[in-house]
Amino acid sequence: MHAAVVAEFSRSPVWQEFTDPVPTADEVVVDVVAAGLHPRVRSQADGSHYTSEGALPLVPGVDAVGRFPDGTLRYFAVASDTRGTMAERVAVDPRASVVLPEGADPVAVAAGANPVMSSWVALRHRIDFAPGSRVLVLGATGASGSAAVQVAKHLGAEHVVASGRDATRLGALPAVGADVVVPLDDVDAVGAAAADVDVVIDYVWGQPAADVMRALVTARQERGRRLDWVAIGSTAGQEARIPSAALRASGLTIVGSGQGSVGRAAFVAELPGIVAAIADGTIRVDATAVRMAEVQAAWAGQVGGSTGRVVLEA
Repeated sequence: MHAAVVAEFSRSPVWQEFTDPVPTADEVVVDVVAAGLHPRVRSQADGSHYTSEGALPLVPGVDAVGRFPDGTLRYFAVASDTRGTMAERVAVDPRASVVLPEGADPVAVAAGANPVMSSWVALRHRIDFAPGSRVLVLGATGASGSAAVQVAKHLGAEHVVASGRDATRLGALPAVGADVVVPLDDVDAVGAAAADVDVVIDYVWGQPAADVMRALVTARQERGRRLDWVAIGSTAGQEARIPSAALRASGLTIVGSGQGSVGRAAFVAELPGIVAAIADGTIRVDATAVRMAEVQAAWAGQVGGSTGRVVLEA
């Protein structure tokens, strides 16, 4: 078979012949239909993700839509760091899959499930998220952040403040559920707009997160009221200088959400709801499909759209 193969962490994957997958007793071999090129996949391929095993060669890809031996079309996730989904075939544990609803677009599901999952699982499993909550999404102009705006509303948020750096994308977020949009560069404005939120979904971390944290806590009238800050991404830096006063003088609680803090069973349990919400259009996904054999060009940004998520299609 052919697969996108990473031979060195410093180089992009190459479409080439690779050994066929050998399933374990719990797995079946699946024909891959569409696999998303997520930031998580890029960090897997360059060895920088915190779960990286450091083993080479590897086939990147953490999830996909595929045709199972029984003929069903399913979304699935894989646990291996080295045998990923950007291949013609992959070995899959069927327990980590969900059948697509009739008429669902495989490209949309492959593009959207991963970014939707990040905020969906965080709100469902990392905090006690109550209907009627008020939410701030930091980094709302990326694919995961845009999805988080929609997920928060879908799961019952009353009010969502969206903040990000891309002015064009920020301006489009009210159409998918944002009640207020604020440029991330204007930290004081973010703090004022989000002064009464109950939850922060953070995809940026780094210095911007520390600055917003300080501004938000300062702007709160009821400083002792609980504020759940959920760190999911780190697009602005792996480290943040958190002011200790923000923790001592407020109800601020910081948690993370991702592989390790949430067990695999929790992710799998949420798959039916996530796939259904994408399939029926409740959560809108912007995706561009390119042929899997064009993985090098897709990796370099030479094919695919300038917005949304690129999906490699068989």
